[in-house]
Amino acid sequence: MLLGSHIPTVGGVAKAIDRATGIDCTAMQIFVKNNMQWFANPFLEEEVKSFTQHPLRKKLGVVIAHAGYLINLGTENSENHEKSLRSLGEELLRCDQLDIPYLVLHPGSHLGAGVKNGIRCVVQSLNQIHAEHPKLNVRIALETTAGQGSCLGSRFEELAEILDRAKAPERLRICLDTAHVFAAGYDLSEQDGAEKVFKQFDNIIGLQQLCALHINESKAALGSRVDRHENLGQGKIGLDAFRWIMRSRTLEKIPKILETPKAKDLAEDVAAMKLLRSFKKI
Repeated sequence: MLLGSHIPTVGGVAKAIDRATGIDCTAMQIFVKNNMQWFANPFLEEEVKSFTQHPLRKKLGVVIAHAGYLINLGTENSENHEKSLRSLGEELLRCDQLDIPYLVLHPGSHLGAGVKNGIRCVVQSLNQIHAEHPKLNVRIALETTAGQGSCLGSRFEELAEILDRAKAPERLRICLDTAHVFAAGYDLSEQDGAEKVFKQFDNIIGLQQLCALHINESKAALGSRVDRHENLGQGKIGLDAFRWIMRSRTLEKIPKILETPKAKDLAEDVAAMKLLRSFKKI
């Protein structure tokens, strides 16, 4: 079972492996640089080696990264768009150095230009990034969003259109966030809700495109379009949805990552993973 959480990299990226394995993660997600800054100093050679050759690295079945929050591919002809392209390119290179296969990315915001124009800009931006880095094996995993403001990606159809229009769809994947899709209006909380939502995802996008799950409760109500994560069992979704996800054979091999509130000792993640693992027992 590939189960873990988003792990802090304080003290260096290699420290994240110590923290993750220390709480029995079998998967983890990290930022490869400060998530609220455009750029970072290049990795030193010893930093890369300490991560890729870490003696405990093999205990993690998969490591994924999450892109910085400043990146926005949904608008064009602006200084921030140019920064976004450069920043994303650098993050892909950093993932490549660390042998990380997926970089989770929020598709972006159209900032009032409309969904149609936003999707067009995202597609053009992804095409440009792929053209500039043709040999990178790192795949961009577009994340489902809560639909706050003018954010793109809250509807499965929007993500499907991006995949369909991109020149290199094989270099793209999808990351589904349970809190986000719930806030966007997909009711995981109703009876058999999770099964229905994932069937809908399969019909519109295809489960073969799914490379990661963010396992998050939602503090916000169904359809609120508010992105607020909560610890499992303390939000609006309810445990039945997460029980179904953990027992689903279709989702069995998909990495499952917690992004719920936590203190520095990660005790909340330990408790959540124990709960999720207990759901496997029928």
